[in-house]
Amino acid sequence: MKSSIPLLILIIGFLLYILGRASFYSVGETEQVIITQFGKPVGETIRDAGLHLKTPFIQKVNRFEKRIMEWDGLPVDMPTRDKVYIVVDTFARWRITDPRVFFENLRDERGADSRLTDILGSETRNVIARHDFIEAIRNTKDRKAAREAFVVADTASIADSRIGTMPAILKGRSELEREIYNNAAPKVKGFGIELIDLRFKRINYTPAVSQTIYQRMVSERTQIAERFKSEGAGEAAKILGQRERDLKEIESQAYRKVQEIEGEADAKATEIYAKAYNQSPEAARLFEFLKTMETYKAIITQDTNLILSTDSDFLRYLKSSEDRPAASSAQADPLQSLPSLIDMVRQ
Repeated sequence: MKSSIPLLILIIGFLLYILGRASFYSVGETEQVIITQFGKPVGETIRDAGLHLKTPFIQKVNRFEKRIMEWDGLPVDMPTRDKVYIVVDTFARWRITDPRVFFENLRDERGADSRLTDILGSETRNVIARHDFIEAIRNTKDRKAAREAFVVADTASIADSRIGTMPAILKGRSELEREIYNNAAPKVKGFGIELIDLRFKRINYTPAVSQTIYQRMVSERTQIAERFKSEGAGEAAKILGQRERDLKEIESQAYRKVQEIEGEADAKATEIYAKAYNQSPEAARLFEFLKTMETYKAIITQDTNLILSTDSDFLRYLKSSEDRPAASSAQADPLQSLPSLIDMVRQ
């Protein structure tokens, strides 16, 4: 009988331990608890940390996070208003504000994650579909384009000015994120969830569109380059044309100046010659003789053949022998002296 007492005490102690574990539970600083009885919530939500009591074996402790939790959506293909197919990857932060409602609708965090995926994914698709692609990738509508392809100089080039310029931003990415948040927050609130924030993690073209986009970018850059080249060629042609005009103008002015100087010099020389050779009849005859000899030298060459009459004034000095010695001129035939005079002139 005495040997059974320790065993009985051990059994009673074990039963008390089991009863204590079934009756008492602890709540952590980051937890909030609701008690369910036969699967239905009973009582209020317990948010105070510490040791608490419940009905053993009948009631069950359901723990939920009090801290902010993350939702990371999968990348999803969706079209924009301007028919550009993009891959949008979003993430959000949320927390459980009403554990009782949360438990009744979603049961656990896995169910909440699935429901958030449906709601946030649907709202993201709706907002993206109502705006152009540029609205989703630009951070704010107040940002200016970093560069302009070129400045429009006249009305004819307005159409070309669209190449390489950024379209106007009406809202921007931040406004789209806020719009998604405002649409989704009331919907998730009915599940005992508070949506704290939602952001775009990444926005990219779909693989099917990327190659086309790259080709369009190359084509656009090529058009801009060709435009710059054509403008440069036009400016170069304008500069070269102006240079040619200036050069011809300078040459014309120089030629006119040379002609004026030469004319003045010839007039001065003629005046000097006239004064020199008009001083006496002998000087005049000497001037006439020298000029005639210069004419002979310029005209009569090795390849010259002249057919003239004997009474031509051009042959006056060739057939005359008055300037030669008197003894030989009396007997000489003027025609016989013509070849020797011609040879003398040629030399």
